[in-house]
Amino acid sequence: MSEASAPLLTIKELNKSYGDLHVLKNVALDVHKGEVVSIIGASGSGKSTFLRCLNVMEMPQSGFMNFDEFAFDFRDGARAQPTEEQLRLLRARIGMVFQSYNLWPHMTVLENVIEAPLRVKKMPRKQAIELAESLLSRVGLYEKRHQYPAKLSGGQQQRVAIARALAMKPQLMLFDEVTSALDPELVGEVLSLMASLAEEGMTMLLVTHEIAFARDVSSRVVFFDQGVMAEDGAPSKVLHHPESPRLRQFLSRILHDDFKSKQENHP
Repeated sequence: MSEASAPLLTIKELNKSYGDLHVLKNVALDVHKGEVVSIIGASGSGKSTFLRCLNVMEMPQSGFMNFDEFAFDFRDGARAQPTEEQLRLLRARIGMVFQSYNLWPHMTVLENVIEAPLRVKKMPRKQAIELAESLLSRVGLYEKRHQYPAKLSGGQQQRVAIARALAMKPQLMLFDEVTSALDPELVGEVLSLMASLAEEGMTMLLVTHEIAFARDVSSRVVFFDQGVMAEDGAPSKVLHHPESPRLRQFLSRILHDDFKSKQENHP
């Protein structure tokens, strides 16, 4: 990655409130193509809300966003607020995978993956099926393509959700705590898939409590604290030499909880 290259994504002065609760406070972030940015922080610190603002599932009260050729100004009355057509195009280029899978239960695995390319991109059905089958092979679930989500494990469902997002050929992938609802023995298969996407150069932002993954796979780690992006840097710096007492306390608690969980699962 060239330091002189323009960021794929630029966020400035982003603010989001729910009534009197100020969830995001003047957040700023640049992400270059090919970067993997892990976002860590305590529950309620604004991490997931930040991701949802990036594909405008949540509308910020103010701030600026540049993504590829899109330029949005979220201030009230601003001329550059996104139109419905711009949002449709934006969401086709920013894939998002959620904690709860969000697969359509009445559709087979294959139908889940081809739905968006058919409806949003107007891709010919034969081409969409070929793409979906290729992606399902990629995530190790080709043999499950005619099954329904209820027949799959949580880890398998999450891998289908990732294949579904990849079917839109996004320029940026957002992962919102995608392993937190999984049984411990299923976490590894999803993290392994995400690590391989990172190796292939996929630009990724992920909210995670998997500190080892953040350390080993990320280009950068960002720490959110009470709606503020409090620290941002290389994993070796943020995770091993934290500047703030809040981050040191957070990491200490995470490591303690991980140790306790491993003891409970492997007595």
